[in-house]
Amino acid sequence: MNRAVRPPDTAPAALVDKHGETDHAAARHRLWLGLGCGLLTSLIWGVQAVVSRQSVADGLSAADVTILRFAVASLLLLPLALRRMRPFPVGRLGWRRALVLTALAGAPYALVLVAGAAFAPALHASVIVPGLIPVMTVALAFAVMGERPGILRLLGLALVLAGICAFGWQAFGPIGTQESAWIGDLFFVANAVLWSVFGLLARRWGTEAIDVTIATCLLSLLLLPVFALIMPIRLGEVAWPAIALQAVYQGALVGVGALFLYTKAVELLGAARATLFLPLNPVVTALAGAVLLGEYPSTIEVAGMLLVIAGMSVALRAR
Repeated sequence: MNRAVRPPDTAPAALVDKHGETDHAAARHRLWLGLGCGLLTSLIWGVQAVVSRQSVADGLSAADVTILRFAVASLLLLPLALRRMRPFPVGRLGWRRALVLTALAGAPYALVLVAGAAFAPALHASVIVPGLIPVMTVALAFAVMGERPGILRLLGLALVLAGICAFGWQAFGPIGTQESAWIGDLFFVANAVLWSVFGLLARRWGTEAIDVTIATCLLSLLLLPVFALIMPIRLGEVAWPAIALQAVYQGALVGVGALFLYTKAVELLGAARATLFLPLNPVVTALAGAVLLGEYPSTIEVAGMLLVIAGMSVALRAR
């Protein structure tokens, strides 16, 4: 009885090895590209607080910066919106959901953020807002959806609160060096609340980041004339370089560039890994604030920043 002759295994093994090397190279490329996108996102978001603080020194009002941001971002996003959003400009979100999300994360959010920069140093915004967002989100998720955080996440959030309390002691306590910093800090707390509610609703509604960004930018245009009527506008009194800085950075880099980079990082690395870059924001802000604004954090602020970074890192790694 003749046995069937089996083909040699060398060719298939070589083929597998070749494909394995190709897949490994592609995975490595995706990893490095994702890391680059995440780092650039943290750089843009970290410097944003410094640029907002600079707008105060340049004589711009919070309404000025908000108008520039959403006018430029909407102009850049308009071609994509015309192709993607049906019905225009809310798409699959629908008018009700789009209007609610715009009220939470659109022009009102940006206005409050820039208004806080008029009172508190840039580092306060970069620590308090991203630090409190996971705290508020966990509290809201527990209250509304009954989700119970694990021990590790609670530990991380406790470190975050300890760090923010250090900033509060700096602003409210007897050693506070900036008399009005507490006002800015309260604005930043309001930002954290707005963004936490926004994130919870966006999650429950299953929205896509690009659709939300387009809709909130375009619908925010409806609020800009209201801001111009009831708030001080100084665009005609400020030098053009100062206006260009806010238009390019807030509108193009923050409004469009950071969105694309963060979305790409999530695509390449996954949502969990992409969020691990968020604790870098305060470090970027601290360095940029010292170099560009001459704002050097106190010892207590440095300790608070380190506690918040540690807490965010622990909380974001928790399941």
